[in-house]
Amino acid sequence: MSRKNAHKNAQWSRRDLLGGLGATLALTSIPARLLHAADSLRFRDSPFTLGVASGYPTSSSVVLWTRLAPAPLQPGAGLPADSVVPVTWEVATDDRMKQIVQTGVDYATSEWAHSIHAEPSQLEPGRDYWYRFTAGGVRSPIGHTRTAPRGDADNTKLRIAVASCQQYEHGYYVAYRHMLDDDLDLVVHVGDYIYEGSWGKNRIRHHNAPEAITADDYRIRHALYRGEKELQDAHAACPWLVTWDDHEVENDYAGSVSEDDDEPQWFLARRAAAYRAYYEHMPLPRRAAPFGSDMRLFAQRSFGQLANVVMLDSRQYRSPLACTAPARRNSRSVNCPELHEDSRTKLGVVQEHWARYQMASSRTRWNVFAQGTVMAYVDEQQGPGELFWNDGWNGYPAARKRLMESIAQTQVSNPVLLGGDIHSFIAANHHRVPADRTSPVTASEFVTTSITSEAISQASLDARRPENPNLVFANSERRGYLLLDLSRERLRADLITMNSVTDRNAGRSTQASFVVENGQAGIKEA
Repeated sequence: MSRKNAHKNAQWSRRDLLGGLGATLALTSIPARLLHAADSLRFRDSPFTLGVASGYPTSSSVVLWTRLAPAPLQPGAGLPADSVVPVTWEVATDDRMKQIVQTGVDYATSEWAHSIHAEPSQLEPGRDYWYRFTAGGVRSPIGHTRTAPRGDADNTKLRIAVASCQQYEHGYYVAYRHMLDDDLDLVVHVGDYIYEGSWGKNRIRHHNAPEAITADDYRIRHALYRGEKELQDAHAACPWLVTWDDHEVENDYAGSVSEDDDEPQWFLARRAAAYRAYYEHMPLPRRAAPFGSDMRLFAQRSFGQLANVVMLDSRQYRSPLACTAPARRNSRSVNCPELHEDSRTKLGVVQEHWARYQMASSRTRWNVFAQGTVMAYVDEQQGPGELFWNDGWNGYPAARKRLMESIAQTQVSNPVLLGGDIHSFIAANHHRVPADRTSPVTASEFVTTSITSEAISQASLDARRPENPNLVFANSERRGYLLLDLSRERLRADLITMNSVTDRNAGRSTQASFVVENGQAGIKEA
């Protein structure tokens, strides 16, 4: 279907609506004739092809997301380039939407790919809500969300699924179907939500498009992934918190430096396109809206007195990968003087200070820090000498040391670190001095395996274990997700694996389980 024909999905002309009004407008600012024209809009096909989602709950608010896309895999998604579409949102206290407690109208514009990020306020703390959208006479599916408990609430449990690395070509999103059975309070996604390019030995389906470069490229790639029913259902089931790794933009990029060492001005324009598409497809608050190639993604949410969840951005502000050569700045195992320079950063100066403040000011029992890559100290050289993977925190030892010092000095309660990236389950203990295994254990780390993405061999992980006794567990054999149960007494981590990702009906199992006891740093087998 051509783009011209795709516009027939919505019955209006470019003269009926004015572009450039902004993503959200007050009703009183729109002329009466435009309101009349907008009220008469009717979609022939549902514009809610990408589903609905919620995220970033507080005790009184939550972000409600959707994107209008009658033809999601076409540039413009089947909507006129200058169109402004009123979208009504409703929040109810029952799953049949009979007891509506809030409603409002936001305006979807082409500037933000007709995405909506509504933020209803004055909701009740710690309770379930259901929501839906209406546009052009069509209602969206109903989503479920939950506000966070008040800061002084003496809540006793929190259940979180941690997801990462969902290469569309490598398998089906079986893991998200199983998450629906877990009665989750929250999903935390730690990166590689999309893949900009194609790779892998055993692809079972294809992107059917070249590597993403432009804003339309990234929008269509997001739409392809979001078109999966299992992923839509998981988004509609509970609120999400998200951060990115590299493939939301480009493999191995570091700050303003691309893998292929492209001209910085060109690469930052590409990064801006990718960041915009990411915002347009995630249930992010408006304060995360990108400006050019900058996007304020790091954030924090508290869940009563039980838990504080801190989302870190370990990609946008980092120093270039160490020990690389011009024209090829990709990841590898390295060791050189540059790697150990004190000035090197993974989070950037501002975010480092912000993270330390979150530690110092937290009064919750558990403090969870989620970001995109492995933090654990891992020497990849067998025998004498040392080699470190330069894309993870081992490529930024001074930055990791500062983080561990902040954890120790602030005495933040029960710090737990979350990561992804390597398509493997890792459970590890963190020492105050990472390379000194005799120094005190200050934090525990759990890295989730991939939802679908192919992994390195188990033999390669096994070879690293003798040099790294801080690794309690390391396994790359299965795809799946991490299931965390937090209570006053302990945090329990179940490593949930899929029997297959090439069969949409595949079952699940638990590969291993671990606990961290309240007040006792370090991981134990459950």
